[in-house]
Amino acid sequence: MILGVALPSLHSVAAAVPVGQFEDHGDIGQIQHAGIATFDADTQTYTITGSGANMWATNDAFQFVWRRLSGDVSLSADVRFLGTGGNAHRKACLLIRQGLEPGAVYADAALHGDGLTSLQYRATSSGPTREIQANATGPQTLRIERYGDTVFMSVAPAGEPLRPAGGSFKLKLRDPVFVGLGVCAHDDSRSETAVFSNVKLESRPHVATTNVVLESTLEIVNVASMDCRAIYCARDHFEAPNWSRDGKDFLFNAHGRIYRLPVTGGQPQPLDTGFATHCNNDHGLSPDGTRLAISDQSQGNQSRIYLVPVAGGTPRRVTELGPSYWHGWSPDGKTLAYCAERNGEFDVYTIPAAGGTETRLTTAPGLDDGPDFSPDGNWIYFNSERAGLMQIWRMHPDGGGQEQVTHDALNNWFAHPSPDGKWIVFVSYAAAVKGHPENQDVQLRLMPVGGGEIHVLAELFGGQGTINVPSWSPDSRQVAFVSYRLAPAAER
Repeated sequence: MILGVALPSLHSVAAAVPVGQFEDHGDIGQIQHAGIATFDADTQTYTITGSGANMWATNDAFQFVWRRLSGDVSLSADVRFLGTGGNAHRKACLLIRQGLEPGAVYADAALHGDGLTSLQYRATSSGPTREIQANATGPQTLRIERYGDTVFMSVAPAGEPLRPAGGSFKLKLRDPVFVGLGVCAHDDSRSETAVFSNVKLESRPHVATTNVVLESTLEIVNVASMDCRAIYCARDHFEAPNWSRDGKDFLFNAHGRIYRLPVTGGQPQPLDTGFATHCNNDHGLSPDGTRLAISDQSQGNQSRIYLVPVAGGTPRRVTELGPSYWHGWSPDGKTLAYCAERNGEFDVYTIPAAGGTETRLTTAPGLDDGPDFSPDGNWIYFNSERAGLMQIWRMHPDGGGQEQVTHDALNNWFAHPSPDGKWIVFVSYAAAVKGHPENQDVQLRLMPVGGGEIHVLAELFGGQGTINVPSWSPDSRQVAFVSYRLAPAAER
């Protein structure tokens, strides 16, 4: 800047160099070896060579072939690297960027050298990069799409149609945006080359539609890196994953049934729950992993709590009264904690797992919900609106010592302590949102048990069904949750 006048960018000074259907190309960030981009009109392929230390965190260093577009955007291509070796994290990407400067807000569908495929994004200028890893390795075809403020990715193995990769996010981008192809070597001392074929680039004005279908994705988030991974995605409605005690499976509910899904992915299989075929999203495994508590309203049209063997079988009713919604097991497996409505008030109750008389633990006016035991059995965490907004509270198992845990301007629901007793994870709604409805912008947040800074693990479209029940991995390193997307029914 000279005397308050901004200097023009490199691309506004130099003549544009079109590459196929793209209007220009160049290196972004600090690059040791200049990138190259060519287009073969006969084969309709783009060959891009890029250097650069990384495309991650706050760092940008890659070769970018781009075109300015506005509105809804779709970019797809078959992608492959030329040559072997190189860094396992080298990337060939389909990108949507706010600008050409390093640190710009962006999203990309990235194929890594080792086959890892991720939807990556930076939500704030010069901010950190986050990712949602696809449950697919080395697909042939990638597609990235922007629909309004939502960005998502599709993938396809060779010879198969594109399918949603799972996971999406909202990203504020001003028109026009820079859309194109990029390559980063992940090693500034060398260059890497990728070939992009069958490239299809489309844009159109954004037109919102009410003709939508729901897409659900079961994801896991690593609490250390905050990276997410999509495990299972379907154009269907499912909710509330539990992580099995041996770490091998998930259990979730859909259409009144409980389903089992391997942690590695695949197709979910229904669990035999006998007559209980109207299960809701309040279910969970016993500490020894042998029993499953379910909340079902098949009999009497009100939810009651039942226990069923984890391998399936005939349910045994625990609560005589309804509605009752299970939420937690005591560490010794002898006691269940749940929310129940009695005489117009929703409160927290406990009952012996063997059955018997229920004990009311909360009496404050308003809703008390979501009880879950700490792993040492000394506390029951729950959410209560007694202080105005919904906040996380805790109490002793006999109902004594009730104290507020969170004190902020969000509505906080469904606190779940980690198995190692170090963390509490919960879902947060905006202050204006009443209850815990579906189809909301929410945050999955993490707080040290002893208090301290609250971290945002993930921002997503979800709410009801995202994390109603305990969903920690047995080693306390990951949390399972469900995110949602309202996809246009006629989505291309």
